[in-house]
Amino acid sequence: MIVPPAGVRVLVASKPVDFRKGMDGLAALAQQELGQDPFCGTVLVFRAKRADRLKLLVWDGSGLVLVSKRLEQGRFKWPPVMNGMMRLSPAQLAALLEGLDWSRVHVPRILRPKLAS
Repeated sequence: MIVPPAGVRVLVASKPVDFRKGMDGLAALAQQELGQDPFCGTVLVFRAKRADRLKLLVWDGSGLVLVSKRLEQGRFKWPPVMNGMMRLSPAQLAALLEGLDWSRVHVPRILRPKLAS
């Protein structure tokens, strides 16, 4: 299982893409239509029309990495179809990749103690 480290930026393209696209096609789509740099280390998540498939595109420092997953049963939980992107936490991405409802995973807020004046 692929679990991104904490602090990694994860963006999900809300609108389905043509799943015949490979890494170059998805990188071009990220730049031209979504305004995202595919070479900055951000994990870009793309979905197919059928909600049972996804692709991850990420620059690892030496090249583009493309990961594809198809669920054999069930469907991935996706945000509503619209233009643009939405951000997920690494924990939410891990839940999405497992086929779980990522919207139930919440990032804990870190409360910093107030300094006495």
